[in-house]
Amino acid sequence: MIVLVPAYEPDGKLVQLVSDLRATGAVRGIVVVDDGSGARFRPVFDDVARLGAVVVGFAANRGKGAALRRGLAEVARRWPGEDVVCADADGQHRVADVLRVGERVSDGEGAVVLGARAFAGDVPVRSRLGNTVTRWLFRAATGLRVQDTQTGLRGYPASMIGWLLDVRGDRYEYELNVLLSAAREGRPVVEVEIETIYLDDNAS
Repeated sequence: MIVLVPAYEPDGKLVQLVSDLRATGAVRGIVVVDDGSGARFRPVFDDVARLGAVVVGFAANRGKGAALRRGLAEVARRWPGEDVVCADADGQHRVADVLRVGERVSDGEGAVVLGARAFAGDVPVRSRLGNTVTRWLFRAATGLRVQDTQTGLRGYPASMIGWLLDVRGDRYEYELNVLLSAAREGRPVVEVEIETIYLDDNAS
């Protein structure tokens, strides 16, 4: 399993994530995409590179969708045939949940695997409302029941990477487009429940 982390202006939480992932011994590689963060954030990317992550990226900000595709292309080039799990850089995904998503991908179902938050406890109102609206609109458009359409923790089998590189959208719409394309093409989508973590009222 390869872990892909798109990052824009990250802090020490990205370094901790990479360190913790490496410590598990369960991850074959980590790709971090610098989405045009600028020189001020170079020390963070240098730190994760020293920990063994492959760092690639853009000179100027291109958006999360573009960063994900850049990272997926790097995964396919360096580790052909390896499944990939995408995680966010802001500390909202536990390492245990990243591994659980990866284990579900490796089950061989050939499905998109979503790390689905339960939205229990102290969840910012805008986050709860935004996901509820998107969930219902997605169901109305596709007929599929998905608990968490906005999760950034997602797993994909290696066989899907070529398809993912063709999905359009350079910014946050990319992840929703992936789900819409999967529904349209009959690709299976499954969910694994993960812990709901919001930091600083989901300021990131």
